[in-house]
Amino acid sequence: MKPIPVTLTCLLALAGCQATPDRLPQAEPAPAAACYFSIGGADTQAVLRQSVAVLTEWGFELDSTDTSLGLISASRQEALHGYYDPYDNAYGYGRGMRVFGGFGIGRGAGAGIGLGFGGGLNQQPVEVERVSVLVGDDDVRISRDLRRYDTQGDMRESYSASSHDFCQRFESALKPGGMPSGRSL
Repeated sequence: MKPIPVTLTCLLALAGCQATPDRLPQAEPAPAAACYFSIGGADTQAVLRQSVAVLTEWGFELDSTDTSLGLISASRQEALHGYYDPYDNAYGYGRGMRVFGGFGIGRGAGAGIGLGFGGGLNQQPVEVERVSVLVGDDDVRISRDLRRYDTQGDMRESYSASSHDFCQRFESALKPGGMPSGRSL
């Protein structure tokens, strides 16, 4: 009988522990029903121009547009003063301070130390809000998400924010004379 190496035994044991996901990834929470609305046969190009006007009025910057597809992508970012990062002290390294990048010892002839000083000084955590608008022949679909980054630039939170309130405000702003002024939710 041939002996089985320990590493192969461990590999086979770990392979049996893997689980497959029970469903495909999806936006959570699901977009509100108000994020899909009819434009009643209006001119698609006019709706695209009005959508760009609404987004820029609300403080968004255009990331990309494709008028042949009827797609507009825009984003805005805001500094989060006093943002509490729930993961900041998760491993006991202290609040907002990363001194050492890491170290490692290799097998054979090799050892290394990585240093990274500074980090987090004079940097603000930010929230990035992204909106995508898809204008079809008879309808408009809106997708919105929020991402929060810590002082190191690491993403800490991300979620779908296609809320009923935002989409309803956007729809009312698209109607003639409905352009609100100032920043919206």
